[in-house]
Amino acid sequence: MQTVVDEVADGVFRLSTYVQSADFTFNQYLIRADEPLLFHTGPAAMFPLISAALTRVVPVGSLRWVSFGHHESDESGSMNEWLRAATQAQVAVGEIGCMISMNDLAARPPRALKDSETLDLGGKRVRWLATPHVPHCWDAGVLFEETTGTLLCGDLFATVGQHPATSEADPVGPALAAEDIFHATALTATTARSIRDLAELRPRTLALMHGPAYRGDCASALHALADGYAERFASTL
Repeated sequence: MQTVVDEVADGVFRLSTYVQSADFTFNQYLIRADEPLLFHTGPAAMFPLISAALTRVVPVGSLRWVSFGHHESDESGSMNEWLRAATQAQVAVGEIGCMISMNDLAARPPRALKDSETLDLGGKRVRWLATPHVPHCWDAGVLFEETTGTLLCGDLFATVGQHPATSEADPVGPALAAEDIFHATALTATTARSIRDLAELRPRTLALMHGPAYRGDCASALHALADGYAERFASTL
């Protein structure tokens, strides 16, 4: 395996590792700023590979923030490895995530972010948006980098396979096909509405955790994904 680094928006870097045995791509996103932020940690076993890749952009020790969409191995599995390597870094996730997991699991006390709270990174600015149970997990949320219009959307639009760093190809069809295989999304009466709320941000890039960084009509893609989940929810009633 190798971790490939690409700049997908101004100062936003995709660190991507394709695992052939699973036919799945695992991405982290580094925001280069006065206070660099890493979104998604990767599993603990991948820490040496991912941390080596990150040094092509910034020193590991310069990280100030470590964040992720929800507590799960590929999103937060190497959290404490990063905290040990970057002694000034602090986990920054939503209040629910801190309450149910991070206050106990993080090696240092985390920063609990309120819904819509903004972190000024110095040259970049991220806003935490709570999306409970979307796509899954009570503590779920996303980060929106406001200066570039990049939505760090975690498991939303997750699909199988190996992908280029950026793409303008439809992300919705492959994501719904993957959903019909894995059934990973929590289908509830509020799932579609939560995704439509994200469309109101009018993002310019969708930074997928399992897929490319999508550059296209991001708002329309989010609405189409919401439509797909709404149809699947309705079919269960």
